[in-house]
Amino acid sequence: MPPAARLLPDPALLARLGSLELRARAVVEGWLAGRHRSPGRGFSVEFAEHREYSPGDDLRYLDWKVFGKRDRFQVKQFEAETNLACTLAVDVSESMTYRSPAAPWTKLDCAKTAAAALASLVLKQNDAAGCATFDDDQLELLRASGKGGQWGAILHRLENAEPRAGGGTAAAAPSLGGLHALADRLPPRSVVILLSDALAPAEDWLAAIKHLRHARHDVVLLQVIDPAEAEFPFEGVTLFRGLEGLGTETLDARSLADAYREEFGAHVRALSTGCRDLGGDYALVRTDAPLDFTLAAFLTRRR
Repeated sequence: MPPAARLLPDPALLARLGSLELRARAVVEGWLAGRHRSPGRGFSVEFAEHREYSPGDDLRYLDWKVFGKRDRFQVKQFEAETNLACTLAVDVSESMTYRSPAAPWTKLDCAKTAAAALASLVLKQNDAAGCATFDDDQLELLRASGKGGQWGAILHRLENAEPRAGGGTAAAAPSLGGLHALADRLPPRSVVILLSDALAPAEDWLAAIKHLRHARHDVVLLQVIDPAEAEFPFEGVTLFRGLEGLGTETLDARSLADAYREEFGAHVRALSTGCRDLGGDYALVRTDAPLDFTLAAFLTRRR
């Protein structure tokens, strides 16, 4: 039988653990237990520039996007960040409280647990970690540090972060001012990991990411999605209650399903493609998927 640590990262079991610290530790233990299959180097390497490929170069660092556009082999060069500062920024808008019957926990609980686990990994590699919570126009920031007690401070901030009345990042409030404020308050060349459902218009998200990239931060968007948002399993006449002041609607779900799935897929593609085109990174995090596996796949891509 697999050890308990490999069972804990199951989302249903994680949701039953009372404290954020226990959930985060379970994810970290699960990730480390599977590390022989999914090795990752962490966050301490940042892309610097391209150079022409030379025989003997590591083929892992060939940039196939450049080859596709220019028909030239170029290699990505990286520079080590000796004093890395990583900030985990969690969306605490009301839409993050959504949980469908198919999901074991809310998007916010999933995002908080992922942020705490990633902060633990960053601190274990002797780098600095901090956290931020944001909605459309407010930002709370705990600056990155590698000092003792920092993980406890991050856990405390995340554990107590809840949506405020009127706070949103969905279509009703698309400016994402909290993220624009974050871009100017971080030390240069920080790693910024955004954890959000990212349901505001893609152009607003990409404008915020562009601001962060312009400030020379390494940006990752982890889009946290409930399975019902991805699959739209509703049938028949259904009452939909909008979050963040969007009201309620009674609609024939079956007649909307195909159009919704097409629109949602287009939104995800716009975010993932746009983020990468800006030099950032993107990953989809489903609340019904094992979180340690999701984070391991993300970390592997950053080798």
